[in-house]
Amino acid sequence: MFSPKTQNKSATLLKTVDAPQENLLGEINRFAKVNSMRAKIDLKFEDNSYAEKGVAEKYKTAPGELVVQRPAKILLKVQIPVLNSDLVQMTSNGEKFRVAVLYGGANGKYRNFLLGTNSADYSLLEKEVQNADLNGNGENIKQDVNAFAGLRPQHFTDAVLVRPVDKENYSYLQSSIVQEEYDFTKKKTQPLYWVLRGYYLLDEFRKNEDGNLQIVRRFWFDRVGAIRLARQQIFDTKGEIESDIIYGQEGSLTETGNYNNLPLQIIVTRPKEKYKMKITYQSPASVSIGKTYPVKAFELENTWGLPEVDLDKKLEEIKSRTATTQNTPSPTQNTNTRIQ
Repeated sequence: MFSPKTQNKSATLLKTVDAPQENLLGEINRFAKVNSMRAKIDLKFEDNSYAEKGVAEKYKTAPGELVVQRPAKILLKVQIPVLNSDLVQMTSNGEKFRVAVLYGGANGKYRNFLLGTNSADYSLLEKEVQNADLNGNGENIKQDVNAFAGLRPQHFTDAVLVRPVDKENYSYLQSSIVQEEYDFTKKKTQPLYWVLRGYYLLDEFRKNEDGNLQIVRRFWFDRVGAIRLARQQIFDTKGEIESDIIYGQEGSLTETGNYNNLPLQIIVTRPKEKYKMKITYQSPASVSIGKTYPVKAFELENTWGLPEVDLDKKLEEIKSRTATTQNTPSPTQNTNTRIQ
């Protein structure tokens, strides 16, 4: 029989604070004040290609360098841990990207220079690559090179350079939710291991030509203790999530004192590409913000003489080959035609 004295363990409901929509919009614009950045970072990559089977491949943390500039320019260098030599360099000027795979094992099998377009869908090409013989002489080489070569530099620009609010072209809707969460840094016996945390959601909508509203971004604001931008989700034209961005513990960037309460760690998840990348600033005080970099800094040149692979051309070849195969009648079809 139930007794008032019976104690059942349940999640702790955390006390929340209130804020009007203007405060939430102001917090987004505060993040957007970062118009350029240069920083030494650590990257932790996780391949979720087999997430449906409950398997995720995690790779060693790799040091790197990140340079970003509004609206969508980026330079990313990833080094081989310990060896202090570049594994991958990549750039995007906002429209095109270039990726130099600089380490390919003893025989250099995987060294190449990739060129492509930011807005292109390379899913057909990726399937062909996965079916190719990539194991070569060592699984470790495949993992290290293909993990980072599969990244696209533009995936990180919206995470680091948050786009400001635009009330003229977008509409904003505020709501609230309570989410059950576990803090795995604490022991299960601690009171705040299992909690109910309150969030404000701020959805950004754009009106299409047909008059329908399309969601573009969703911001999550942690309401516990103070208002904090904790997450940003970016959607494609079909309403599917393109990027899911988690902003970690806040701190001060640069030594100027002008960029306080900004995330010191950012986690970017790309569901379509099935990977997750954690970015951590090596030395937050050494981060440079506000400088202007020349356009050429975001257009990587093939100074290494690497074999060049134009992904747009490869994609057209696959589409053409697929179309030809589909339009070619099978031998059975030809026989039937003759009999008729």
